[in-house]
Amino acid sequence: MPPTTRRPAPDATRRSEKSRRAIYDAALSLVGEVGYPKTTIEGIAARAGVGKQTIYRWWSSKADVLMEAFLDLAEQANQQAGGRPGDHTLPDTGDLAADLRLVLRATVDELLDPRFEIPSRALAAEGVVDEEMGRAVVARLLEPSLQLYVDRLRAAQDAGQVRPDVDPRIALELFVAPLAQRWLQRTGPISHEYTDTLVDYALYGLAPR
Repeated sequence: MPPTTRRPAPDATRRSEKSRRAIYDAALSLVGEVGYPKTTIEGIAARAGVGKQTIYRWWSSKADVLMEAFLDLAEQANQQAGGRPGDHTLPDTGDLAADLRLVLRATVDELLDPRFEIPSRALAAEGVVDEEMGRAVVARLLEPSLQLYVDRLRAAQDAGQVRPDVDPRIALELFVAPLAQRWLQRTGPISHEYTDTLVDYALYGLAPR
């Protein structure tokens, strides 16, 4: 009697990662289509093709799912841009203006990408009317990114490229806040040329005199 051929046991890790990825995609697409209030765990589960209990095994709420999905999306963008997994730093070539232009141009590309823009707008809108949600977006999504600018500006201060009396947390708003306002309120187009100009204007005020 010929020996039976054993099939390899299913890889639970791979199956879990596939389910997790499907849940991320479902959450981001749903919040973009119907808005945050109408997005539900049940809806996410149905679109992802998983049971509701699978989601609750990993996350306690739809907000947690969405936050993690956004962080994952940002990590994917970082790796596609040539960054290493988990490497979240601004470039430091010694040329502050060039480094800021590079990062802000990448930010423009991200904000104009429907994968980011549609769910980002949905969460931003909800954060305006839901204070708890707004604080979560700031703490988990925005503040870590802003801290990267603080670190880069402090390095520029150490190199004598920025006045020592400048508060980096305020200084970063000179180029980040105008971009965010244009994008959120659609007060004008956003482009590489626009952010290059923001950097030029901001650094003129920050440079040593």
